[in-house]
Amino acid sequence: MTHHETRWPAPAKLNLFLHVTGRRADGYHELQTLFQLVDLCDSIAITVREDGRIERPAGPAGVTPEADLAVRAAHLLQRATACRLGATLKVRKRIPVGGGLGGGSSDAATVLLALNDLWGTRLSLPELATLGLPLGADVPVFVQGSSAWGEGIGERLTPVALPAKWFVILHPGVDVSTREVFQSPELTRNSPLITIRAFLESGGRNDCERVIRARAPEVAEALDWLARFAPAHLTGTGSCVFTGCERAAQAEQLAARVPDRWTSFVARGLNTSPVHELLSTGRRG
Repeated sequence: MTHHETRWPAPAKLNLFLHVTGRRADGYHELQTLFQLVDLCDSIAITVREDGRIERPAGPAGVTPEADLAVRAAHLLQRATACRLGATLKVRKRIPVGGGLGGGSSDAATVLLALNDLWGTRLSLPELATLGLPLGADVPVFVQGSSAWGEGIGERLTPVALPAKWFVILHPGVDVSTREVFQSPELTRNSPLITIRAFLESGGRNDCERVIRARAPEVAEALDWLARFAPAHLTGTGSCVFTGCERAAQAEQLAARVPDRWTSFVARGLNTSPVHELLSTGRRG
């Protein structure tokens, strides 16, 4: 049986704020955040295989297939469902690695959603989210497929419809280790809990920003540059920084001013993942 290659998007996310509210006995941190999906996407081409093998002939530079979250997600789903089919995965990156945009987690979520459909394994979204959580705390939000208020370690999700916005995202060319940030002794871990309404009325901050500014001067420089033009924010544990604009033209004008030493993206905010739109229409890329 011949299977055709299908193409699937893997969208990035921004953390519109990130409060660290506590530390659990297992070392994970309790968080509050608002995930905003954006249309900056990786692309994953998938061909179903009859021989049960999972292969990744194309992927991000410097990441072995064994370490690639997309490959690990395919193996997880295969084992969990005893599926005898396999897949060839070709991962094309646009989302910067280590930038706090959730690219690896999104790749994993897209593979789970796509193969669940292509293999006919029929797991529910909550089952897929639970399956993918060990791969990364951001996998569930991408599996659920909507912008959301996140609590716990980011896996307790409440979908939120956010107003239309365009974002200018800067990548200052450095990676920031999430593990190092969360292990840092100077990280504040006792932010009081807030409500969605309180955030929408008065905003929030990123509790990791102070730690990252001290450890990554390039990120501090990008935040300070962006703050000259608009409110500047750090996403996740960095290193990307961003600001929101009401109109696309406004975002394009600001992105055109970004110094050449940094990479900039203009991305539209999404309330629904393009993966879910593909699944609901039955059309494959």
